[in-house]
Amino acid sequence: HTEGKSLRLKQQYFLVSASLQSIIYDHRRRYGSLDLLPQLAAIHLNDTHPALCIPELMRLLIDENGYGWDEAWGITTATCAYTNHTVLPEALERWDAGMFRYLLPRVYGIICEFDRRLRITLREKGFNDAEISRMAIVENGEIRMANLCVFATHSTNGVSEHHLTVMENSVFGDLYRAFPERFTSVTNGIAARR
Repeated sequence: HTEGKSLRLKQQYFLVSASLQSIIYDHRRRYGSLDLLPQLAAIHLNDTHPALCIPELMRLLIDENGYGWDEAWGITTATCAYTNHTVLPEALERWDAGMFRYLLPRVYGIICEFDRRLRITLREKGFNDAEISRMAIVENGEIRMANLCVFATHSTNGVSEHHLTVMENSVFGDLYRAFPERFTSVTNGIAARR
């Protein structure tokens, strides 16, 4: 229900923002500038639940630390990586854009700018309107967190070669064609440790 979804979004944002502020505070205390953040820190998005990390890091870099969009984008994408564990649609978070805009207006604006830039990039790569619609971050009154993760991180990981193949041939097929260099497979879990 709406109240539960609203609470979940607030919780996710609170935890992401607190974590990022701690990372930034510690990094600035040790090294001064945030320019080297990607070389000295890695932020791993384990499925779409912490995906708010991406626009929140942008917000913190731009609004709190004086970076321009392009510099903040470079730091954010180089620092953040995404692992997808399942391609089931119910596991890929989607937020109601109206609720999101009401609760997190600044973050919503940043996500809309991501979406605008993604659409321009896809058009330049020769994708048609239907393909762009499938890859969009903001579409049909929803914010698609998985699409955000693929576009705004330097790496999208599948947890096995088979899972990566499924990702490339199903739910992320269009995004894989647009950004094949970002897709990788790093097997984890007990099989790798054996």
